[in-house]
Amino acid sequence: LAAGDEKGAAIMNIGTAARRSGLPAKTLRYYETIGLVVPSGRQENGYRAYDERDVHLLTFVRRARSLGFSVADCRDLLGLYRDRHRASADVKALAQSRIEEIGRKIEELSAMRATLEALVARCHGDTRPDCPILEDLATVEAA
Repeated sequence: LAAGDEKGAAIMNIGTAARRSGLPAKTLRYYETIGLVVPSGRQENGYRAYDERDVHLLTFVRRARSLGFSVADCRDLLGLYRDRHRASADVKALAQSRIEEIGRKIEELSAMRATLEALVARCHGDTRPDCPILEDLATVEAA
């Protein structure tokens, strides 16, 4: 469904919407609680009633989260998605910011790996009790 399309007529319960969107039902409840994606209505028995549009938005959020966007970012992305007068530059800026965050995390992980590789290389891995890995972990300056 494209942004702005009419809601689909097929109504489904939370379990079906969860399966169709690839998200746990608990996540759908959470997204409703925080107002991220709210089901289109309630059935006569009070149960949540989702439609195709809701499932589409939930799938959108699942995909964005899989790329590491925060819930706040997802809220912004949904706002941009729903806004037919959006500037693609706004969407690009959000994605670029995410790329920069990923780059910082990669650098942090690379530094962690290098430190662990150096510690493992210094460890004899034999029957002796002395261990450079444990010594390093116990050193206040290393932190």
